[in-house]
Amino acid sequence: MARRRRDDAGRRRTRQHREEPAEPVGGGLARLEPDPDRPRAWTLTVDDAPQSHVDLDDPAYLDFAYQRRLGHVLDLAAPPSRPLRVLHLGGGALTLARYVAVTRPRSTQQAAETDTALTAFVRRALPLDPGWRIRVRSGDARAVLARVPDGWADVVLSDVFHGARTPAHLTSVEFVADGRRVLRPGGVWAANLADGGGLTHLRGQVATVGEVFREVCAVADPAVLRGRRFGNVVLAASDAGLDVAELTRRVAGDPHPGRVEHGAALASFAAGAKPVTDATAAPSPAPPTGSF
Repeated sequence: MARRRRDDAGRRRTRQHREEPAEPVGGGLARLEPDPDRPRAWTLTVDDAPQSHVDLDDPAYLDFAYQRRLGHVLDLAAPPSRPLRVLHLGGGALTLARYVAVTRPRSTQQAAETDTALTAFVRRALPLDPGWRIRVRSGDARAVLARVPDGWADVVLSDVFHGARTPAHLTSVEFVADGRRVLRPGGVWAANLADGGGLTHLRGQVATVGEVFREVCAVADPAVLRGRRFGNVVLAASDAGLDVAELTRRVAGDPHPGRVEHGAALASFAAGAKPVTDATAAPSPAPPTGSF
């Protein structure tokens, strides 16, 4: 789920020259909207909710702010150019898997996607380079996670939305603990969340991830972290410590600058929130009407 900032008139002009592929999938109507500024770039929407942006000419280009923030986390997970093993929970258009494939050649990646029709649509309309080591596994993200061997991944990235909400069973301590199980020592857990208003969901997720990992940080637009706007928040966590200073520098220099909360400030933010368990889990809140 992502907020979209595009010039409607420019988008309409572009649509006169480029066909918009569309197809029914498990989650609704999938559509590829052309990017008015980039000749071979598209935004994937499902029932008009933006899901992913892909530039076929430049897979390292990340259009959505939350994806750039996840890109920063991936960049800092290991020295530059070192291949990674990445497990993506949530496939979509495989934007971040493409990013890793071109920024870290010879990386090995798996992606869990429950919507097989969406995967087929993406493969046809936005084909992957056959040399990239990206394997898409059909199935629920948690079920796929359970089949991954202990210590397999350098990074586990959770970005799953059904109907613009994260399913309840992907918000619990038990789920995050299984993600930690598949990480190598010092590996990184990262998740894309969405919240607004009182930020009850976000506070609970900070407490949940903090129950499993030694260090946690939250990255978002300052207005989102203050509860003034509904939007995306990236949580990153590790037992070996995160390069918070460099992450903060990169996020502050973004085209849409964000803020990183960690340490005592993040603990204060989540004070009083209880870790979410399978028994208490609920889906993330629905975005306000008109968010897209």
